[in-house]
Amino acid sequence: MLKTHTIALAPNNVQATQFAQHCGYARVAYNHGLADFKTGLDEGVWHSHIDLCRRFNAIKHDTYDWCGDMSQNASKNAIYTNLNDAVKRWRSGQNRFPKFKKRAHSKSYQADSGRGTISVVGKRIKLPKIGWVRMFENLRYLGTICKVVISKHGHRWFASILVDTFVDDPISDPRGKPIVGVDVGIKHLAVTSERQYFENPKALRRHERKLKRLQRQFSRKVKGSRNWYKLKDKIAKLHYRITCIRKDAHHKATTAIVKGASRIGIESLNVAGMIKNHRLAKALADASLSTFLEMLKYKAEQMDVKIIEADRFYPSSKTCSACSVVDSDLSLSDRTYHCRACGHTQDRDLNAAINLRTVAEGHSETENACGDSVRPQQLGRESSNQADSTVIDEQLLLFSLS
Repeated sequence: MLKTHTIALAPNNVQATQFAQHCGYARVAYNHGLADFKTGLDEGVWHSHIDLCRRFNAIKHDTYDWCGDMSQNASKNAIYTNLNDAVKRWRSGQNRFPKFKKRAHSKSYQADSGRGTISVVGKRIKLPKIGWVRMFENLRYLGTICKVVISKHGHRWFASILVDTFVDDPISDPRGKPIVGVDVGIKHLAVTSERQYFENPKALRRHERKLKRLQRQFSRKVKGSRNWYKLKDKIAKLHYRITCIRKDAHHKATTAIVKGASRIGIESLNVAGMIKNHRLAKALADASLSTFLEMLKYKAEQMDVKIIEADRFYPSSKTCSACSVVDSDLSLSDRTYHCRACGHTQDRDLNAAINLRTVAEGHSETENACGDSVRPQQLGRESSNQADSTVIDEQLLLFSLS
């Protein structure tokens, strides 16, 4: 089994400078290879990643005389791995044509030269041309190191280490655990049918005032000056802190949900369409619901917990969890669900989570065999649909009698 462990590094000033230089070297090699590839397309010649790497190696020492001090793994992996993958995605129609990398974009480079070429001993990792670099923690997994990517996020450098552990993790036994429905939202990050409430940290909202103040100061500085770079680093550090707070809440919530469930029912949300609502866009982006659901899915897959996704148009919030009647007049501002048919009153998010649990149990369907959404009788139908079904039933009865 392949597993990745991302560890924060503690380089000295010389090593941090070397990291930045290697990231720049990888960017130069990638851009040179992409320019050569585009030129070949204009001339009707298709250059493979092997040809691009060979052509770059032929001129790199003459064009870039400083590259001799760098590890050549950075340039080779930039063309062999990154550029080749970008071209493959473009040819398959998955992505658009590759773009040139800018200096201001995220910094990263692949340091290894294949399986087993990087050594990790305790809290230290040995990188080509740089030497031993301290890490903040030990590598969790035992096995062969397949890939090492050095990257910078905010003010810190990280090593993303891919390890082939050769053995699969023991899968936990889900028997005896309940079936859980999970409703995600803005007020609460997640609410389960077991009455577990996971609060939304609202990291961006908590630091928005400080971020605005720093951005105002940043706009007044002369671009390229020392104070301009200082404020740029401060803003990056604050964004990194916001990301860490959000990611920490996601990991804690998803781990707790997966460990306590045998099957999970979730919504199939169109988050990209929801963000088009300008009144909710900032709050939705701050909650990062897509990342939360994806994290829940891959953790459930690792723990052998089945995920059941309801249909995108399934009214989980508007359906009464007691009598299954749909209240089409329920608005987003109504935080308490009150059923007009049976008088059932419950928290809106908890009511939706119970309905998703019912879907996961298989007691109600949200799609038919062809993949079209359906509205069973117990979930509430419009009067026109009921009339149509009554006519069809009468016709079938007359046909059987005849």
